[in-house]
Amino acid sequence: MKIRLTWKIWLLIIVVFFSILSVVGFPPAFLQKGVLVTSVDPTSPAFDQGLREGQIIISVDGKKINDVSDFIASFQDKFVSNQPVRTDIITKDSEVIFLSNESPQITVSEIPSTNLKLGLDLIGGSRALVQAKDKELSDAEATELVDITQNRLNEFGLSDIKVRQVSDLEGNNFMLVEAAGASPSDIKDLISQQGKFEAKIGNATVFVGGEKDISSVCRDSSCAYIETCGQSETGWSCNFRFSIFLNPSAAERHAEITKDIPSEATPQGRYLTQTLDLYLDDNLVDSLQISESLKGRVETRISISGGASGTTRDEAVVSAEESMHHLQTVLVTGSLPFQLEIVKLDSISPVLGKDFTRAIILAGILALLGASLVVFARYRNFKSSLALVLTSFSEIIIILGIASLISWNLDLPSIAGILATIGTGFDDQIVILDESQREKFLSLGQRLKRAFSIIMGAYFTALVAMFPLLWAGAGLLKGFAFTTIIGITAGVFITRPAFSDVVRKITKD
Repeated sequence: MKIRLTWKIWLLIIVVFFSILSVVGFPPAFLQKGVLVTSVDPTSPAFDQGLREGQIIISVDGKKINDVSDFIASFQDKFVSNQPVRTDIITKDSEVIFLSNESPQITVSEIPSTNLKLGLDLIGGSRALVQAKDKELSDAEATELVDITQNRLNEFGLSDIKVRQVSDLEGNNFMLVEAAGASPSDIKDLISQQGKFEAKIGNATVFVGGEKDISSVCRDSSCAYIETCGQSETGWSCNFRFSIFLNPSAAERHAEITKDIPSEATPQGRYLTQTLDLYLDDNLVDSLQISESLKGRVETRISISGGASGTTRDEAVVSAEESMHHLQTVLVTGSLPFQLEIVKLDSISPVLGKDFTRAIILAGILALLGASLVVFARYRNFKSSLALVLTSFSEIIIILGIASLISWNLDLPSIAGILATIGTGFDDQIVILDESQREKFLSLGQRLKRAFSIIMGAYFTALVAMFPLLWAGAGLLKGFAFTTIIGITAGVFITRPAFSDVVRKITKD
């Protein structure tokens, strides 16, 4: 017998096909060779030459890279001397060539086998719900806070951190910060400080961090470097120095403040009697002497210095470089507009996340099989039971396809939403099966229409119930609500109509 597929069934097949493509990619991601760049040190030569997070490395120095072990092997015994060595890296869309006397600060991972974005609940990391201290944020202020925070984290080179605005049912605005692979202490250090930078002479503010007073901050080795290192009884200390360039208004302010300050002779030369004091979050970072030649002079270039210590010289150098980078970043981005406090801080280990994933997949499979056995026992019809299972499975594929398409993070609430969709899908399809087998005084078409009136009523009831959950708990339940809405909507408008046509054909047969 020749089976004709209706347009509703064809629509389901087409949507499922493109959903699969959305999940696995084209060409399929699991067939790609190479490694995925997860981070690049912003101060490294590789970064200067254009290597960025998200690129796929396929070759290093002419050798094909198939996995992480190939990438690691390509740099073994390469930097055995202090002489600069050339490195040629080919990615899928560019070629990066640079000289360096040390291994490039690049971290890589295997290419994900799918395009699905997994949340912290599944891959591990930390999540912080943050609010402004002693202040209720408006929508505009919350947006500004998120933008500045994201900019600052990007300047720090932290690419695995996501920042977004959320709100609760009462309309209070929060900032949600998610850091994959970070510990709670790491994320707390990143966002607990306001980063307010001020340069003062006495009580007068000369300039502050951010584009209002600073036109640029030097990060090149020619004007940003470790100046001196020295050993003491407790360890080593190193000093750094870098240049910044002031806007004309800040330079004129510096000239106005210094014009009446007297100077004095010191063993190092003649300097003004007052220093340029650098404050970060109201704590004195350093005090710089002001040369007499700068008195009352409009000078746009200023040298900033500071220091750090460590138990060894190498530790002191690394600590000083980190301190310099932090200060440079604050000067570039400016301070956060508000003091912040962490309302809720969660941490999930990667191992626990994998256990969650396995448990949820197992629960979904068992739920699907259990429900299908119940349906088979109830109707004693293998075709109907198989159609019901395949339809429910197609809904899962559609949900995952849409999630991949919009880069939606799948977390535990989202997975719970998928399981809820499976349950509501079975309910709706059982309604269709029941109505199709009721008394025959109504035609099959009329019975299926009656089934859809019940399904549509249940759909709008569930839809209305899901909307408050988009904001409940400051958005922490958004994944459940959003995924459920996608699932039941796809079911009502795509899978349920196709299933009704399949039932119609099975009943006629």
